[in-house]
Amino acid sequence: MTQVDFYILNDAAPEARALFTCRLTEKAYKQGCQVYINTESAPQLKQLNDLLWTFRAGSFLPHIVYNGGADAGTPILLGHAREPEGPADVLVNLDSAVPPWFGRFNRVAELVGSDESARAAARERYRFYQDRGYALNTHKL
Repeated sequence: MTQVDFYILNDAAPEARALFTCRLTEKAYKQGCQVYINTESAPQLKQLNDLLWTFRAGSFLPHIVYNGGADAGTPILLGHAREPEGPADVLVNLDSAVPPWFGRFNRVAELVGSDESARAAARERYRFYQDRGYALNTHKL
């Protein structure tokens, strides 16, 4: 069964959530996981696509923007409103809704911003998973 982890960010800086996404993705990548980052919008997808190259000096996270079809084995995919094909290790969900295909992943990381609207949406997602019996963990950062 899919394990779901909620990461509660206390940093109110606009880029905090994106930077944490990069760090979490790097950790999963170094553990040999296939990662899919599900963004909430096309601008957010572009921001992360750029940031994955520059978030830390010397960082290199091989990734592509997923547009459907074959991904040529790229370990990190970024997408918006698309279900990925292929291996399904870690889903980093940045959308305010739970994607209907989340259950095909071994792990789901829900990143929660510090503003109240983000927290309210996260509570709804938490209840969704809880009502369906998924293993939930919460990490306050």
